[in-house]
This record gives sequence, structure tokens and C-alpha cells, in this order.
Amino acid sequence: MSTPEQSLLGKPAAYGDQYDPTLLFPIPRATKRAELGLSGQPPFFGADLWTAYELSWLTPRGKPQVAIAHVTVPCETPHIVESKSFKLYLNSFSNTPFPSLDAVRERLRADLTEAVWRGQTPGASVGVRMLLPEDFGRERIAELEGLCLDRLDIDCDRYTPAPEYLTAAFHEAPVAETLTSHLLKSNCLVTGQPDWGSVQVHYSGPQIDQGGLLRYLVSFRNHNEFHEQCVERIFMDIWRQCRPIKLSVYARYTRRGGLDINPWRTSHPGALPPHQRTARQ
Repeated sequence: MSTPEQSLLGKPAAYGDQYDPTLLFPIPRATKRAELGLSGQPPFFGADLWTAYELSWLTPRGKPQVAIAHVTVPCETPHIVESKSFKLYLNSFSNTPFPSLDAVRERLRADLTEAVWRGQTPGASVGVRMLLPEDFGRERIAELEGLCLDRLDIDCDRYTPAPEYLTAAFHEAPVAETLTSHLLKSNCLVTGQPDWGSVQVHYSGPQIDQGGLLRYLVSFRNHNEFHEQCVERIFMDIWRQCRPIKLSVYARYTRRGGLDINPWRTSHPGALPPHQRTARQ
């Protein structure tokens, strides 16, 4: 089994410039999900939406090409890809010739699908969408929609996850609302480096106490966990404590090493959130 400690996170690493898919380092989702009391099919659907800003390769005549890649990893895949290994893998394209943009896209899709289904017959494949420089101007910057919790003047004194802050009005009429915060911050599971993000909670059901939800989100401030794991923890804590009818949690984290990771988890299948970055991204 691949563990985060066995990865190259926090360790010196040479940056190869020749295509090498073996650089991808899968990490099982099951370990952290077990900490949440999950086994088998979890009570959510969703995906991890990656944006790769540092992607370049050569044409057959040696001319460099650049692109932005939007990568969609379904959350039912048994593994995530450790982000430093993803960066090293992408860099390995930099001095490698490819016949076309489609060839690069297909190589990314095949390698990432194999990595996240490591040792198993692939189910849902990884999606890859490529943007060339002439399309860069179409990339939209927009904040997450919803009522921002950060307007609340509250006291905060807990900086490790505190689900007991989460409460809801179980004896009142249900509501449907979308709440956001820019105060999400956690740390890398291995290196302890800070991860900054914005989060959107959309739900229907008993009305969630907004002050308690904001205190809960702030309580991740000193917590060490990968982006995907934090969002699943947030989803499960709200699901269990507040008992919504429907729930989705979407976080957009600022980039590191030319990559941003944006997990989305939802209780009911639906369209993916728009793949647009926030101002901080």
C-alpha cells in the first residue's frame, strides 16, 4: 500500500524532463475514509477538479507548446494522486515530443486513469480538457455563489476540527440555502505547509446555524489533511450533525506548484460545478 510518508512530499526530488508516468504516486482513499467511519460505497458522489497551469511539451520539430489542463478525477476512484508527484509527472513532458495536442491529452487521461485505479480494473476514467493560449482569455474568474459567512462577528478559539459546533433547527420548517466562506485553511498531511481555500456549502433541510458552521470551518486551521480528505470530513460532519435532506460541499484551494485541487462532494448526483477559478486562485 502507498502511504503519504512514502511519497516524495517534503523530500528533495530531481525534475526530469523526459516523459515518465512512473512518477505518479497514488494514495488509497480508503485509509482516511475509514477514519470517518466509511467503508464500501460512501454516502456521496463527486469529483476532484484539478487545474494544471504548468504544462509544456515539444512538437515533433522541437518547438515548445504550452497549455492549461483541467482534470476531473471521479471520487469513486480508489486512489488520489499525490500532488507533488503530479507536478513531477507533468514536468516530465517538457522535453518530450508529442505529435499533437490530442496525443498529450490522451496520454494524460490514460496515465491518470491507470494511477487512480491502480491494481483494479478501471471504472470511470479521468477527464482531461486542454486549453491552448488562444483560449486562455476565456478562463473565467468568479467567486463561489452564496451568502458569505465571513460577515459574522464571532469568537474563534478552536483550530482543530470541532463538529460539535454544527447544529441545525430540527423543529422548524426546512430551508434551502447556499453558504460560503473564504476562511478555510488546513495544512498538508505530510509537510505541514498551509493550504488556503474557499468553501461552498449548499443544502436543503433543517436550517444550519451559520455561526456554528463558520466556527466549524475555521476549526480546520491547524488540521493536517489533504484537500480531498478535508472536504469529505466537512461533508460527513455536516451530514451527521445537521441531517440535511440534500448536501453538497465544494472547496477551491489556492494553487501550489502550478496545481490547484478543488474537491466537490454531493449527496445526490448532478452536474459538476463550473470549472472557474476564484480571485485568489
